[in-house]
Amino acid sequence: MTDAAPIIVTALFGGEDQAWFDRQRKTFFPPDRNHLTAHLTLFHHLPPTLLPELKQRLAGETRGVAAPSARIAGLMDLGGGVAYRIESCALQNIRDSLADAFAPLLTPQDAGGWRAHVTVQNKVAPKEARALKARLEAEFTARPVVIAGLAAFYYRGGPWEAISRHMFA
Repeated sequence: MTDAAPIIVTALFGGEDQAWFDRQRKTFFPPDRNHLTAHLTLFHHLPPTLLPELKQRLAGETRGVAAPSARIAGLMDLGGGVAYRIESCALQNIRDSLADAFAPLLTPQDAGGWRAHVTVQNKVAPKEARALKARLEAEFTARPVVIAGLAAFYYRGGPWEAISRHMFA
């Protein structure tokens, strides 16, 4: 039987970078809404019928492949929140390849382009978000970030349920 829950696809960070993003999220995200670890979403809602092909494609993108270079390039204003902008041509190419393969089945959100980011604050008043963005920008320095793999999760309305992890060489 096929699971009916939609699938989310994310990039996985190396341990130190994941811990840093998680600390940022714990510090700035409203605690009553912070139910996930920090994450870099590639796709927000893929149909569960894609799971066998998705797992095959994620494995193909990572197996024996060096981790893509990436960096934290700046901050993004999300209106009611703040995110770190991630730049990675190689990760963008992977995402584009998957988007091309699944194009007819993408939701408007996933078909509309990708702005790679890690949200560390959300669901706050715009004034509060602008203040945090200004504070973080004052101390910001671009730096590399390790992309360790790709992962798929079921979304069931709460914390995500892990399906598979595919690690770069």
